[in-house]
Amino acid sequence: MDARAIIAKVRKHQTPSREELTWFAKGLANKDVSDAQAGAFAMAVCLNGLSDEGRVALTQGMRDSGDVLKWDLPGPVVDKHSTGGVGDCVSLILAPVLAVCDVYVPMISGRGLGHTGGTLDKLEAIPGLNINVTEAQLRKITRDVGCAIVSATGQIAPADRRLYAIRDVTASVESVDLITASILSKKLAAGLESLILDVKCGSGAFMKTPDEARALARALVDAANGAGCKTEAMITDMNEPLAPCLGNAVEVAVCMEILAGNKAASPRLHDLTVALCARLLVMQGQDEGEAAARVSKAISSGAAMERFAQMIAALGGPPDMAEDWHTHLPRAPVVGDVVSPAAGHIAAIDGEALGLAVVALGGGRRVETDRIDPAVGLTDMVALGAAVGQGQPLCTVHAATEEAAEEAARAVQAAITIGNPSAPQDLILERIT
Repeated sequence: MDARAIIAKVRKHQTPSREELTWFAKGLANKDVSDAQAGAFAMAVCLNGLSDEGRVALTQGMRDSGDVLKWDLPGPVVDKHSTGGVGDCVSLILAPVLAVCDVYVPMISGRGLGHTGGTLDKLEAIPGLNINVTEAQLRKITRDVGCAIVSATGQIAPADRRLYAIRDVTASVESVDLITASILSKKLAAGLESLILDVKCGSGAFMKTPDEARALARALVDAANGAGCKTEAMITDMNEPLAPCLGNAVEVAVCMEILAGNKAASPRLHDLTVALCARLLVMQGQDEGEAAARVSKAISSGAAMERFAQMIAALGGPPDMAEDWHTHLPRAPVVGDVVSPAAGHIAAIDGEALGLAVVALGGGRRVETDRIDPAVGLTDMVALGAAVGQGQPLCTVHAATEEAAEEAARAVQAAITIGNPSAPQDLILERIT
């Protein structure tokens, strides 16, 4: 086949055949497709799109460009994916909760992207932990513990790794077709039976409006189901951080509080995690009420905490994470309040700006080679709609230096609008099946 002919079809608003898209994905992985051709293809898809059938074919082709795991376990293999937001650390709770509920979660996760935090960066705040495991180690941990949160090996969807890097430098990242194939190729290569998607919507998400979130959710659900994986999506609110903290160690800390049974540490984080877990169990044929009860019991009984600790130990982390997690997480040397410049109510929160403030503190990467400071971040974030007085805290900043703390304080104050109280926002806006 000829890459030029495939690119020409997309340029002419035609969808290449399944065989052509499969060949192109393989060519991305083995370098039969040049960088110039990959960039031209990405831009053509970004401008003209693919049909529903073409989106499924590209997803499957990219999935099959490397290893596709197959499992022989005494329970279903499931996973969850979030499209990214701020204060979103659901995965760290969800995986061990589901493991307690007799399903298996081989979660291949990623690092932070732009203003959003990455699950792997958060886990690496735990000393000694290694998320770069072999396939044999992934299989053993998943079988023994029930869950494993790790990075992708070089053989998982290599076509996506190459195409994503090219999209990043050719201004072709924002394409529903390419986003869909990128997300799903990695997830489906894990050999899943069911997948739940958490599509974020609002100021802290990549998709700012309900219509944008709905379009992406629909594309993801249809493509995943078309590729043979039972999939649903929830569109969830990201007009304020999901948890009242942003950063790596601080988000691990709030997850530990939830796993310890302290729902009050972050009710929104707790409630969304329970909803996503319960829905995955329902997708496996369980009764809805029974599923929610099992999930809640997994947390309240301490069983999910124990599974999380087992996973951390299996990945090389501290063996006593369940009992002594406070002492293992790093702490920033400079800690102080960010105060409100005026009295009123929290009318709006620019979640993307908050995320970028954490990146500026060192909690994320501006370029790929940046080293992350796991201790920095924001905690005790004020909630949307809350009343504040002038000089009262909006949040607490954790920084490496006084100068960085002052810069973050200014960024936080600029990101929060003080005004009239806003109407309460539902956490789960819509379900897509």
